[in-house]
Parts: sequence; structure tokens; C-alpha cells
Amino acid sequence: MRESFLHYLWRWRRFDAQNLTTTEGKSVEILHPGEWNTDAGPDFFNARLRLGDTTWAGNVEMHLLASEWQMHGHSGDPAYDNVVLHVVLEEDQPVVRANGERIPCLELKGRIPAKVLETYERLEHERAWIPCQSFFRGIPDIIRLNWLDRLLVERLEQKTAAIAAMLDATGNHWEEAFYRSLARSFGLKVNAEPFEALARSLPLLTLARHKNDPKQVEALLFGQAGMLEETFRDAYSNELAREYKFLRHKYGLTPLTPGQWKFLRLRPAGFPTVRLAQFAALVHQSAHLFSKILEAQNLRELENLFDVQPGDYWLTHFQFDKPSVNRKKSPGRDFVHLLIINTIAPYLFHYGKSKNLEIYQTRALRLLEELPPEANSIVTGWAELGIPPRNAYQTQALIHLKTRYCDTKRCLECAIGNTVLKQ
Repeated sequence: MRESFLHYLWRWRRFDAQNLTTTEGKSVEILHPGEWNTDAGPDFFNARLRLGDTTWAGNVEMHLLASEWQMHGHSGDPAYDNVVLHVVLEEDQPVVRANGERIPCLELKGRIPAKVLETYERLEHERAWIPCQSFFRGIPDIIRLNWLDRLLVERLEQKTAAIAAMLDATGNHWEEAFYRSLARSFGLKVNAEPFEALARSLPLLTLARHKNDPKQVEALLFGQAGMLEETFRDAYSNELAREYKFLRHKYGLTPLTPGQWKFLRLRPAGFPTVRLAQFAALVHQSAHLFSKILEAQNLRELENLFDVQPGDYWLTHFQFDKPSVNRKKSPGRDFVHLLIINTIAPYLFHYGKSKNLEIYQTRALRLLEELPPEANSIVTGWAELGIPPRNAYQTQALIHLKTRYCDTKRCLECAIGNTVLKQ
């Protein structure tokens, strides 16, 4: 059993609350269980309790065993001075305040309904794809759909925490922050880190000074990526290398080490060289890109912003000095949709929230509703359980549910898990 189970029982009063008494025999009446605290400090703030003839307002702390109060170092922590009730599964030893006064203790052992305890233990020990898999099909659709709505917003808010950090790092410069985040998304999971490091090392303002010359933009990006350090056979590669050598000296740049980039097990269309060429074309063709994204009214307009074609060299190359068959290298629609899901929608959502402009938050949600569902193993798993998602709105919520709740067994904080425990 985990302590979070006691939190669940207390929050929803899922235990026998008749004739409650402290371990010293004083009657207990719960007027309000308090506000659940997920940060440091007591587990519940501002509870209202009647202990004997006295009504108390204060905090409630919970442990499986009372002795964990000492183990967790609460005795010398002033944050716990206002604890008016210690709720435990079992009081193995009394707990006292710094002044020697005993803290009232309520034991829940013997008060947990057998069915609730049995279902909880079943969820805890389940080894299926999701803990509630055997119950899942019996959950009413309205509960699942309402929970997915909440999870999608929670996922966007968690993503915007990273955006807020990026804005802080760039002095609240939206265009620069978006440029760095977009670069990271261009790398997908495999090359996200070097792409972001490249963007950090090469400010957007520097690129903007050369945006009218696509060759110089490519020279700056490929040079900073550390991909122009060798001697090449073909003329274009050597021309970029010479251009970068001049620009590197001009701006005092230090390139990344080329070994950071990963090519292994990637399709040629996904090579970092191809993605960098696409990114260079986007920089060349799209001044003030974030402003244009704010102005875009629908999915089609956003797709058009990313309909860019790298220079002619990349029609016949996936890498420097290695000719290939002639092939268009513009970003595919699926890739653009991933950029919208992972970067554009979260930025719109955070911009709307930070500027108190609900229209952008609504637009972010609408974009996800318009996009087709993502294709990955998690989405496939949900489809096999009878939830084939209709759009990216639902796949994002389902990914969040699986990775942030099911995989970590946060069933007690999940609307679906709560419904299972009430059955």
C-alpha cells in the first residue's frame, strides 16, 4: 500500500467515518477534509475538524505508520507546527510536537471497505498494459471523454512550463524562444538536443541579418552544426565551408562537435542534414515566423508557412559529398503536423494564457482537433482497448494518460481509476 491511497480515502471519505475517535479516545468529526497539497508541507491544508468539543482549523498529515513522522524529519520542521490531526493506517508509536504535546492521531486500519481495498490492491499489482485494463470497457464514455478533455489541457500546461523557461532564458523574446523550440522539434526525439544546442549557439538575430541570402543561412546553420569542418569533393560543400569560415570569424562563433548528430537507423529523409536544409529554407522564407503563426487563421495557412523547399543541392543529396537520386526534400505533411502538435499548439496556448487572450488558447485546441490522429505504439494500444482516436486532440490526451498516469500507477488521481474504485 502507498501513502497516496490514504490521501484518496481522506479526500473522498471512502472509509467508515462512523464514531471516529483518536487513538486516545477523543471523538473526531470531519467538517472539511482540507485542500490536498501536492507540494512540500503537510498533505492537506486548512482542514476543519471537531475534536471532542473543540473545532479546529489547521493541517492534516498522513503516513502509513505513525513512526514515519520522525523518519521524514517533521519533528523539527516548522511547516508542520499547524498539524491538528495525524491520520495513519496504524499508530505504531505516538507523535509529539516540539513542546512535548501529543498530536491527535486517527487510525484508518479496520475502517477501509473490503471491496475498495481489494480493487486498489488489484490495480497496484496489475501487470497489464494499463492497471485498469480488465475494468476499462465498463467505464461510461462520458467519464472517459470528460477526463480526456482535462488531460489535454493538463498536457498543454505542462508543455508550456518548458516554454516559460525558454522565454525566461531569452529575455521574454517570443520570436527567439519559438525559434529555439522549433529547432528542437525539427530534430524530433533523436536529434532534439543538438538541434536546440545549435539554435542556442546561433541567435535568430544573427541569422536574420543574412536571411536574404539562402547560401549564407545554410553556411551558418551547417557550420555551427559542425558539419563543415572536413575537406569536401564537391564545389557547393566547399563554398559553404568557406562562407562559414568568414562568418564564424565575424561573429566569434564556436561550432558544435559533429559527433552529436545521429544518422543511424534514420531514413534518409529524416537525416539531420536534410532537416537542417529544411530549417534553413524556413528561416530564409519566413521573417518573424512566430508573428505569422499568430496571424494564421486555420490549419491550411499554417501548413503553407512550412511548405518550403531547400536549395537545388539538396534535390540530389541527403548528405554532403554523397549524390542521390533527384528527390524533393520539402518537409512532409506528417512532419509539419508533428511541428504543430509539439511546438505551435503549445506556443499558441501559452501565448493566449500569458496575454489573457483566450482566442489563442481556443485556436490551439481547435488545431489539435483538426489534425489527424498520431500513429505510434501508445495510440495503437488504446485502439486495441476500444478507443480509436479521431484526431490529435485525443491522441495527445491518451498519450498523457498512458505516460503520466497509467505507467506510474496514478490511478487514485485519475477519473477512470476513481470510477473503478467506486464500482
